[in-house]
Order: sequence, then C-alpha cells, then structure tokens
Amino acid sequence: MLICSSLADAAESSPAEVGLLAGMSESEQTMKGTSQIKILNAEEIEGMRVVCKLAREVLDIAAMMVKPGVTTEEIDHAVHLACTARNCYPSPLNYYNFPKSCCTSVNEVICHGIPDRRHLQEGDILNIDITVYHNGYHGDLNETFFVGEVDEGAKRLVQTTYECLMQAIDSVKPGIRYRELGNIIQKHAQANGFSVVRSYCGHGIHKLFHTAPNVPHYAKNKAVGVMKPGHVFTIEPMICEGGWQDETWPDGWTAVTRDGKRSAQFEHTLLVTETGCEILTRRLEDNGRAHFLSQM
Repeated sequence: MLICSSLADAAESSPAEVGLLAGMSESEQTMKGTSQIKILNAEEIEGMRVVCKLAREVLDIAAMMVKPGVTTEEIDHAVHLACTARNCYPSPLNYYNFPKSCCTSVNEVICHGIPDRRHLQEGDILNIDITVYHNGYHGDLNETFFVGEVDEGAKRLVQTTYECLMQAIDSVKPGIRYRELGNIIQKHAQANGFSVVRSYCGHGIHKLFHTAPNVPHYAKNKAVGVMKPGHVFTIEPMICEGGWQDETWPDGWTAVTRDGKRSAQFEHTLLVTETGCEILTRRLEDNGRAHFLSQM
C-alpha cells in the first residue's frame, strides 16, 4: 500500500510516538529492505489457512451489497462488522493512517480508494480489497464487481484482469522466479489491448501485512527470489484500459489512472506447496470462481 502519511505534527515526538501517530507497523519497519522470504512452518501455515478463510467470508458478505444506490461507506461498515463478528481486526484500518476498514476502488481508481458517501451507479465497476488480522496472521484478497449492467468494455477489462491473475497462479510452484509472474501477466494483458500498472505490486504476507517478496506484475522486472514450499504471498494485478501511468489524489491514498480510463484488479493469497500452490483465499462456492462471472 502507498505510504504518504505526514509526520509534520509529530516532529517533536519520540520515534515510538511518531510510529504510533503515523500508523506505522514496527515489525514491518524492522524487516524493511530485506529480501529474505520467510518459510512458514506447519503451525504458521494453518494460521494462514484460517485467516484467509475468514477474509474470504468477509469479502463474500461485501459482494452481496454491490448494487446501484449503495455507498461504499455502507459497504465498509458491513465489512467492519463482519470482521469483528469473526474476532478479526480489519488490517487496513489506521495502517499508515488509512481511515477505513477496506479499500473500495471505482472505475478509474486503481487501488486504495477510501470508502465514501458516493452512491454506486449502474455501469460502474468496483473493486473491494479486504485484509483481516486474526490470531497473529493477515489474510488478503480482492475482486472487481459489476454494479448492475455494465458495457462490453468493462466486461472485457474485468475478464482479462481475472485471467491475468489465474494464469499467473497456474505457474506458481517451487523453483519459479518471482520476476516471471510479471511476464505472464503483461503478455496476456497486452494481447487484449490493456496495460499493467507498475507502481504497485503483490507482496509476502503472514504475521506481517506487507513483507518480502515483492511481486511486480509487469514484464522484465527485477524482483528478487525463487519460490519455495512454505512461501506465502499475494498476486494482485491492476490492469488498465488506457495507459499504465498513475497518480495519487491529495488524500495520499487514492491511486487513479492518469488518463481517467478504467482499471480492474483481482487478488489471492497463495501458499507454495511441494508441487504447485494452494489458493488460501479461494471462494468456496461456485467452484471457486469470482463473483463477476455469474453476470457475464
């Protein structure tokens, strides 16, 4: 996630106080700059399975609310209640001062959209990004949804974005370099006339919200690391109708396409196994398929 919190008001504070005011994760700061990828043991893997299942439940609740006339603030409120009902904390809330419990990104918003009072409109596309914290572990996923009936361009964009994610997931197994995922994603996106956002990437996740490895989604990247059993990380490509260039709103969070064209995203948290991978955030219904496919 983009970190742009201002520390101006904390200039006279101690380092610990600065971190608290800025919503910094001390444990993430300790690991900052390292490329060492943690191999989870059996107990840690089970912790990740549990939290990712809970995160999936929360996203599925949010999905049921997506329709014209609903505000993203109403969705955020439901997400917060669903988290607490499952003895979870919504990981985004106060993370580097992010003010809400989930990210809601509409149309040209690439990621990190802040839920607000705008009513969803027929024809919008909406990404809802959920991360929950439970018993010491984070689980992270997102999907892009159709708001009512959408045009064919939106359907192509969202379908292609989902295919980019799933094709990348199909390649995950021990011995694959993390940098290879971007080649797979960009090849499919470009073949369909779309571009790949370069400013944001997938990431390692377990007891830390964001950690090694970094997982860029564009081709010819220089990501460090080779997949090994026990690695847990996200893939979350952001695919655009126009150019890949982005800019950030004055709120310090909302990332939008520079040309104002639409962007879509999908994300799963994955566990590398001995022979391939396990999709920890896989949907339990409809054979694991994303929600939008029922509207195609």
